Order: sequence, then C-alpha cells, then structure tokens
Amino acid sequence: MMTFSNMWWLLAGLAVVAELLTGTVYLLLIAAGFAAAALASYWNLHPSLQVVVAAVIGAGLVLVWWRIRAPARRAALSPQADRDLNLDIGQTVLVGEWQAGGTASVMHRGARWTAVSPDGGAPAPGLHRIVALSGSSLVVVPV
Repeated sequence: MMTFSNMWWLLAGLAVVAELLTGTVYLLLIAAGFAAAALASYWNLHPSLQVVVAAVIGAGLVLVWWRIRAPARRAALSPQADRDLNLDIGQTVLVGEWQAGGTASVMHRGARWTAVSPDGGAPAPGLHRIVALSGSSLVVVPV
C-alpha cells in the first residue's frame, strides 16, 4: 500500500525529471510544493490539507519566482539588439571611412551594408562591432 508521503515524493521526483527534460525552473518550484505536501503527510495532516499545502507552496514559489524575474523581462533587449534574433550582433566589420552624414558603407556577409554609429557621430575608421540592426543599417561601435 502506498502512503500519502510516498505518493508526494513520487510526484516531486516526476516533476524534477520533467524539469530536467524541459529545462524550465517552474517544475522545480512545483516539485518543492509536492515535497512540502510530503512533509505535511509526515505531520499526519488530512490528505485534503496536504493538497492545499502543495498548491499554496508550489503556486507561491512560482509567483515569487515570476515576481523576481519580471524586472529582467522588462529590461530585456529590444528585438533590434537581441543577439538571439539577429545573429549579426557581436560580429565585427571593417569601416574604411565615414561619410559626412555619419554613415559608412561596409561589407558584411558578402553584401554591402550601411553602418551607423549609435550616437550619430562619425568615429574613427577601423574595426567596429555590430550592436544592433536598425532597418537595413548596422549600428556599430568601435572595437
């Protein structure tokens, strides 16, 4: 016969395995709720209270984690500067000369691109790093 504590530990273990397969931290927090319910089972709480403990602890930890991570989501990079979306970001280009309008013509990936400085000025020619894409222009900073 399976006791309630064994059931809760089994659920916690399954949640950890699922987390390892999916890579999301939320399942670890739910597993912590299941573990808390297992401890409640050791304290001989009624099974319905064990479910409440699992739900409150699991959901509470998820809300705390979400609250901690919310500022990081708001401060996320714009799509134009997100390296996960634009593989060109972080690459280097050689700027031969800057034109009067603060732009330069550079070769990147076999095509000619317009490079601009983020502050609108014209830095010295040389090696520059791509920090964002603005339309069809590369936003570059000196290396």
